[in-house]
Amino acid sequence: MSMPDGCGFNPQRCSLLRQLDDEFREAAEKNIHLLAYLHEWVGQGHELPNYYVQLSRDLRSLQRPNLIYPVGDPIFIHIYSTDVGERLTYHPIQPALPPEAKDLLPKVEEAVAMVINEDFDYETTEQQKKLLEEALNKVIKVDSSLSGPGAYKVDKKSFTLILSKEAFEVVKYNLLNEKVGMSILEPFIRDPYVEDISCDGVGPIFVEHKIFQSCVSTVGFSKEEELDEFVIRLSERIGRPVTYRKPIVDAALPDGSRINIVFGKDVSRRGTNFTIRKFSDVPISITQLIQWGTLDARVAAYLWMLLEEGMSVWVSGETASGKTTTLKAMCVFIRPDAKIVSIEDTPEVVVPHENWVREVTRESEEKGSSIELFDLLKAALRQRPNYIIVGEIRGREGNVAFQAMQTGHPVLATFHAASVEKLIQRLTGDPINVPKTYIDNLNAVVIQSAVRHPKTGRLERRVLSINELVGYDPSEDRFSFIEVFSWDPVNDVHIYRGEGSSYLLEQKIAIMKGIPRKELRRIYEELEKRRQMLELLVKMKVFDYWELWRIMKKAYKMGVDKVLQLLLAGKKP
Repeated sequence: MSMPDGCGFNPQRCSLLRQLDDEFREAAEKNIHLLAYLHEWVGQGHELPNYYVQLSRDLRSLQRPNLIYPVGDPIFIHIYSTDVGERLTYHPIQPALPPEAKDLLPKVEEAVAMVINEDFDYETTEQQKKLLEEALNKVIKVDSSLSGPGAYKVDKKSFTLILSKEAFEVVKYNLLNEKVGMSILEPFIRDPYVEDISCDGVGPIFVEHKIFQSCVSTVGFSKEEELDEFVIRLSERIGRPVTYRKPIVDAALPDGSRINIVFGKDVSRRGTNFTIRKFSDVPISITQLIQWGTLDARVAAYLWMLLEEGMSVWVSGETASGKTTTLKAMCVFIRPDAKIVSIEDTPEVVVPHENWVREVTRESEEKGSSIELFDLLKAALRQRPNYIIVGEIRGREGNVAFQAMQTGHPVLATFHAASVEKLIQRLTGDPINVPKTYIDNLNAVVIQSAVRHPKTGRLERRVLSINELVGYDPSEDRFSFIEVFSWDPVNDVHIYRGEGSSYLLEQKIAIMKGIPRKELRRIYEELEKRRQMLELLVKMKVFDYWELWRIMKKAYKMGVDKVLQLLLAGKKP
């Protein structure tokens, strides 16, 4: 890492800094490795990148992006285009030792290992980080007379490592990243705009970006041995060691992200591969999904009415269609005083309710000690929940879910099926084997997919339809369902088909609310009030999940009418 035009490592003498806007200049002055990278980039004949503290979906329209954004000091991400039609390049910018000092980090690791003893005990990553920093301070001295990220010497008498301030910061970052963080995956894990991380074998790592979609990164593995060694270390750290005997592992990373590992050439012709589905601490809100067009305010209001009255709703679609995101988003519609039990293989579902029991499966090689979704679902029925949430139904637990619904326990779940017909086929066939007469215990199915936007051509998530399951006619061996909402792919709008014909609103929810048959119009008026309330929240940019939850609790306590009046007056309740 070098600094051209005579500025050395003194930002105040750097002419390039004067070309940056205030926020960009501040970031570059604080992070010398970013400034050095900009010199290198511009020196290769490229245009200076634009700097964004936060990204917006409007950036999708850029034809040839060239931008940098932070993901938490000292890491920055550079997104740029090489050739039109090719994937964009995703390049992490982070502190690195120069080639002439490549032997420094192993020396530091060896020195740190010498001072670690039986007192080096920790329970959390924060404690581990603190202990490592204390060990570093014992074995390294900083000399202000040294300059540069690779400058160091060894005291021959005490064998103490003496580093420049820049070198110490680089070494500290890399050591903590390797021992406490996620090594080469750290930038991807930190980046809130990355949804999926995919390593297909030897070669580059690919990412699915929320703004720029599929990108190829400049990070990857050049040798099979390097990739295998990394995956073995990673799997051991998360407590699910991968072996040739057990080459496939599903697990959760420390931040909650889901990882799938396939190890070795025996089962993967291109060698070891892994895929990570990122987990967000703060779920995407239903108002944000309305803003993005995944669904509209009337669809959301309809789901609100269903979940308020204890209807069972499943979100179904293909892989990466946004099912879990929609499921988490609509949980704010469940009554605040409800008891919820969630059951998952890897913890992804987040609900805002205080009375929430979160259970996950357990794998074990010992016979009889594994805990499956089937076991947890049976146990949940004895916990008196108001709602059961199953992360994903795939097998025989689906039969138990229908038994739960049969006994009055509403169930929310995701399911892999692209249509209602396919969903019913899977439910009534092996291995789930739900009796056909039980199917209408599932009240509604949300069909969701990743589709091409009719105007931009970009991949977007859309709710394609919402369907009410009415029943099964054994004489004709036919299932009846009503499509109350459908997506118009030409105009990218959701069409409401349920006015005056919604089976659930008229035959179930109206009865629960005590609305007589001759006044059924009131149930549709209620739907419109909630639609208006949600549209106002979108207009007021209430997109934060927890802020929306606060307002939803007010709506349950004060009533929708009062909250709507406040919003119409331009006030947040």
